[in-house]
Amino acid sequence: MSARGRADGRGPSTLSLRDRLTLLATGVVAVALVAGALALSAVIGASRVAALDDVVRARAATVAALVADDRVPDPLPVAEPGEVAQVLDAGGGVVASSATASRTLPVLDAATVAAWRRDAGDAVLVRTTGASAYDAQARVAVRAVTLDGAPATVVASVPLDEVRGVLDATRLALLLVVPVLTLGVALLVRTLLGRALAPVEDLRAAADRVALAGGPGSLPVPAADDELAALARTLNAMLDRLEASAARQRAFVADAAHELRSPVAAARAAVEVARAHPDAYPVDELLADLGPEVARMQALVDDLLVLARVGATPVPRAPVDLAAAAGEAAASAAPAADARAVALEVVGAGSALGTDDGVRRVLRNLVANAARHATTRVQVTVAPARVTVDDDGPGIAPADRERVFERFVRLDDARVRDAGGSGLGLAIAREVARDLGGDVVLGDAPAGGLRAVVTLPAVPAAGPRVRTPGAVADDGSSRGRPPRTPTPETT
Repeated sequence: MSARGRADGRGPSTLSLRDRLTLLATGVVAVALVAGALALSAVIGASRVAALDDVVRARAATVAALVADDRVPDPLPVAEPGEVAQVLDAGGGVVASSATASRTLPVLDAATVAAWRRDAGDAVLVRTTGASAYDAQARVAVRAVTLDGAPATVVASVPLDEVRGVLDATRLALLLVVPVLTLGVALLVRTLLGRALAPVEDLRAAADRVALAGGPGSLPVPAADDELAALARTLNAMLDRLEASAARQRAFVADAAHELRSPVAAARAAVEVARAHPDAYPVDELLADLGPEVARMQALVDDLLVLARVGATPVPRAPVDLAAAAGEAAASAAPAADARAVALEVVGAGSALGTDDGVRRVLRNLVANAARHATTRVQVTVAPARVTVDDDGPGIAPADRERVFERFVRLDDARVRDAGGSGLGLAIAREVARDLGGDVVLGDAPAGGLRAVVTLPAVPAAGPRVRTPGAVADDGSSRGRPPRTPTPETT
């Protein structure tokens, strides 16, 4: 079997879904028809036997009444075809008989009559017997009476040949009808399934074409607004998301390769110069030239790893002290801020639901970005489930405030590459915040610079720990690695 055949789950001897459903439905219908036929035969037989019982019981009662009135006619009256009525004495001899029986041959032998008479008592006993002298199978009623002061027995019987004939005819008819109905149901089910599964086959063929093309595509949506149409729309939305994700991945890889090219090229050039002119390129100068480029590559690789891990695995979330996280972020950005004479201030208090590592990563990136671009001052305002970072720098135009959250995006104005960073800081901050159930939005600061507002889920009143997907630790501690020195980010 080919790989394609195995992938489809179908082989030369494997039935299609349409055939399997047809066989299943036909089997169920066939079983139902057979069970119905058997039940119908049983009902017909039982009803006919019950009717015969009424006949022989009524006949026995009628003859018993005649005997009691000492008005026994000769012959005894009967009405049904094959019906026999007799009055037998204590020795089993025939005292009176219907015209359908012999006056010398009793319906039942004396021993049987005596046994049934004892079982009947004062009532009428009706049984099926094959010991009748006149029929192979018959329903016989027996009733005890007194004739001329001596015990006697009234016996009435009707043959069961008619019942067997009716049942045989019914079974023959059903034997012919059930296969025809089963075949008809099979053809009808297969036709209906073919029509019902036609959209599924269209979806499969379209999906196969998309898979073979290895590129964008869409699946046909059935005209009927049913479950298959909903499935097709869902699959098309999934294909669109996959295509968008693939496009972002391709762009991300291209951007990452482009970003790494410069520091790698600079480091390689420094190494080649040192190799070619070891005397003219002291080790101290080589290390001084390589250090920034290596640090830049390390920061970029660390940021790429953080982005790759965001949302990859669920982590437990718990209340986080936002004031403490903001203080740590300000302390991390303090060296860069002091070098530019920028004052950092943290005010307020509050908590939110999240992870320590995730919240600290978001605030470190935003505070570092603000400190890098502020003119004189950065203020971090903490409130429950909310942190605001304001700077007095050049700010960002409203038209660019969403674009700066894209990976490796840098603006052409005052917030440029020369300020440092890898171009992933704001992208990481928003993705981590959204993974925690919050968001990061940009606006205008009161001092004219940029305002970044972080919103996170509020802590419930009782403060329970909630296990939901959260941010992945940026320092690797959640995976058992030693923490890294935080690296500030920028847009």
